[in-house]
Amino acid sequence: MRGRILFVNFIIFGVCGICNAGFAQELPRSDCRYPDYVYEYLGGDRFESFNRKMFNFNSGLNKYAIRPVHILWASIMPKYGMDRIKGVATNIEYPARLVSSLIQRDFEASKNETLRFLANTTIGLGGMYDPAKRFFKIMPSDETMEQAFAKCSVKSGPYIVVPVLSGTNPRGLLGRGLDAALNPSCYIATPVLAMVKAGLLVNKTSYMQPFINMVESNFADPYDISRKFYGVESYIKLKNYDRKDILDNAVEEINNQEAVDKFDFDKEPELVNEDIENNLDSRNLSENNPSEKSVSVASEASEGEKLSITDIVNAGDRIDEVVLNSYRDENSKLMADELLFDYNPQNPVTDSMRTALFELPGVDESIWAEISIWNRCFAKRIKTASVNIEQERVDYKFRYILQKKTKNSPLVIIFPSIGEGIMSSHSVLLAKFFYDAGYSAVILGSAFQWEFAKSMPQGYCPGIPSVDADYLKMVTQKAIEVLQNKYKYNFTDRIVIGTSFGALTALFLADKEFRNNTLNISKYISICPPVELIYAMKQVDKIADNWNKNPDNLKDRVALTASKIIQLSNQKDNDKDFKIDRLPFTEYEAKLITGFVMHQKLSDLVYTIESENITDKKELYLKINNTSFEDYAEKYLLKGDFNEIDDLEYITSLHSISDYLKNADNYIIFHSVNDYLTNSQQLKKLKLYTGKKSLYLDNGAHLGFMYREEFLSLLKSEISSSNSNEPSRLSENLIQR
Repeated sequence: MRGRILFVNFIIFGVCGICNAGFAQELPRSDCRYPDYVYEYLGGDRFESFNRKMFNFNSGLNKYAIRPVHILWASIMPKYGMDRIKGVATNIEYPARLVSSLIQRDFEASKNETLRFLANTTIGLGGMYDPAKRFFKIMPSDETMEQAFAKCSVKSGPYIVVPVLSGTNPRGLLGRGLDAALNPSCYIATPVLAMVKAGLLVNKTSYMQPFINMVESNFADPYDISRKFYGVESYIKLKNYDRKDILDNAVEEINNQEAVDKFDFDKEPELVNEDIENNLDSRNLSENNPSEKSVSVASEASEGEKLSITDIVNAGDRIDEVVLNSYRDENSKLMADELLFDYNPQNPVTDSMRTALFELPGVDESIWAEISIWNRCFAKRIKTASVNIEQERVDYKFRYILQKKTKNSPLVIIFPSIGEGIMSSHSVLLAKFFYDAGYSAVILGSAFQWEFAKSMPQGYCPGIPSVDADYLKMVTQKAIEVLQNKYKYNFTDRIVIGTSFGALTALFLADKEFRNNTLNISKYISICPPVELIYAMKQVDKIADNWNKNPDNLKDRVALTASKIIQLSNQKDNDKDFKIDRLPFTEYEAKLITGFVMHQKLSDLVYTIESENITDKKELYLKINNTSFEDYAEKYLLKGDFNEIDDLEYITSLHSISDYLKNADNYIIFHSVNDYLTNSQQLKKLKLYTGKKSLYLDNGAHLGFMYREEFLSLLKSEISSSNSNEPSRLSENLIQR
C-alpha cells in the first residue's frame, strides 16, 4: 500500500511539474479577423500531426469496435433501463465529486452532493432515481478532480489525443486517473462484480455515440470541431458555468442590464444601388388607377402610419391594390399580413434563435436509445441514398422517407438553410410535417455547404443562386429517378420547400422550371429568402464581427452563452411541457453564437475548397479565420464578367427573376417584416413583384416564427390545397383575418 501511495504521489508531482514547466509556454497567437476559438481555449496545437493521426485511429476504433458494442447494448437495454443504470453509476462516483468540491473550497457544492447522495441512495434506490432533484430541488454539480487541480493553479498543458480516451491534456489525464481512484467500483475484485463494472462503463460511454456521429457527419474537419467543443466544454466546467443558476438568473440579468453593444441593422437603408436599379423592370410597374379610398389609405401610410389588418380587410377586393399602392411610396411603412400575438419580441438575432423551439411530436420519441437498432422513431426511419454528379468526385448523399400505403403519394423536396447538410434537424421536422400530411420526402443539403461542393465538379464554388439551382436541379432529378426506379413509385405531385438560402435557390429553380419544366414541380414554398444575397452576406459579417466589442472577456461570454444553449436543450429534451416565450440571451450573446455558427459553416466550405491546395492546416486555418462572407464572394465568385462585388448584387438577388415572381402563380413566400437579412425597402420591392403570393409576419425575424401555430396552420393550408389540386387559400385566410 505504501508503495502504491508513493507511486501515485510521484505521478501527481511529475505531471504537475510537466504542466507548469515545459508545457506552460504557448505557441504564438495569430492575429485574425475572426477569433480562433481553439486557440482561445486550448492554446496552440503543439502536437497537431500526432493528434490528427491518433484522432483518426480513435475514429476507426470507435467505428469498428466500440460503436458495435454500444449498439448491441442499447438494443438489449431500453432507454429507461439505461438511464437507471447511468443514475447508479453517477451516484457511485460521489466520492470524487465530494473531494473535488472540498479541494476547491466549494462547501455549498459539497453539502449538496452529500445530501443528494444520501437521498438518492435511500429513496432513489441506489441512484436509479433522482428524488433529490425532483422533490427536494437539490441540483447536481458535475465536479471532477481536474477542476480541483485547476483551482490549485495547475496549468493544463498542451492538447493531446490519446488512444480510446480521445482529446485531453496532461492535467485532464491526471484528473481522470484520480477520479477513477476515488470511484469505489474500481476496487471490485470478483469476476461477477467486475462484469458489472464493465457494464456500467459501457452504459455510460454509450451516451457519447450520438455526439460522435454528429461531429463526424456534419463537419468538414471533425478534428478541429472536436477541439473547439472540448475547449468550450472544459472551460464551462472549470468555471462552473454548467450549474443551473446560470440559466435561472439569465432572464433577470437581461432585464436589469443596461443595453450594451447596440447594433445597427440598417433598418431603413438606401434602396438597391444604381446598377440594380438599371436592371429592374419593376420600375415600370403599371398603375391601376386606384379608387379615392385606396389613395387615401396609401397616403396615410406614406405619412408614417402603419396600415392595420382592419384597414386591409375593409378594403375588400381592393386589398392587393391598397397594399401595393402604399408600397410604391418609399416613405410608407412596411406592413405585416399576419400578426403573431403574444410573441414578446426581443431583438432580431435573438428572435431568430427561436427556430430551436420548432418541434413536432413523434420525431424522436422511442423507448429505445438513439443508437439502438430497435429505435423506429420518425428521425430513425429516414433512409440515405446517393447519386453521382461528377464521375471523379464523391457521390452526393440525400435522405428520404416514403409513404408506405401508396406508391402514388405526393413528394416534397427540402432545401435547407445556408451551410446545413442532409442531417439538418429542421429538415427532419419539415419532413415529418409533410409526411403527416401524406407526402413522401426527400432531404437535400444546402448548395452553400461543404458536402455539396465536394460532390460537384472541380472548381465549383457555391454562391451564385442561378448556378446553384442548376446543380440542385440535377441532384433533385437524379434522386427522384433513383427512388422511382428502386421502389416503383410514381410521385403524382411535387413540391419544393426551402428556408433562407435554400428558399432563395428554390425560387431560382422555380424561375428555370417556369421556362422549361422538367421536374414536374407544382409549387415552391420559400421561407425567408434573402432578397439580395450580397446584402445578406454583409449583414452576417456584421454579426460575426460583433465579437471584438468585448475581446477581453470573450472566453467567458462564449462559454456562458454555450452553457445556456446546452441547458435549454437538455431542458427541452427532458420536459415534454417545455415552453418559453423569452430566450435568456442578451443581444450581444445572440450575435456571438450566431456569428460563430455562421462562420463555422463558411469555415467548412472554405476548408473543402482549399484543402486540396493548402496541405498545411495551420496555414489553412489562418486563411479561414481571416475570411468573411464578403471576402468569400470576392475571392471565389468574381469570375468572368464580374470584376467587383457590386457586379454580383443584381444576379444574386431576387430582382433578377422579377419577371417570374410577377407572372407565375406556383409559389408562396413567407417572410418577416423584421428579418435582419433584408430591409424594409427590399421587402417592399418583393411585395410589388409578388402581391398576394407573399405573406409577411409581424414578428419572428429570420425563420424565428417557424415554431408558431399560426405559421404551421398557414403552411398546412398551402400544402393541403396543393395536394388536393385546389387553388391556394392564402388570400382567403388573409381576408378572414
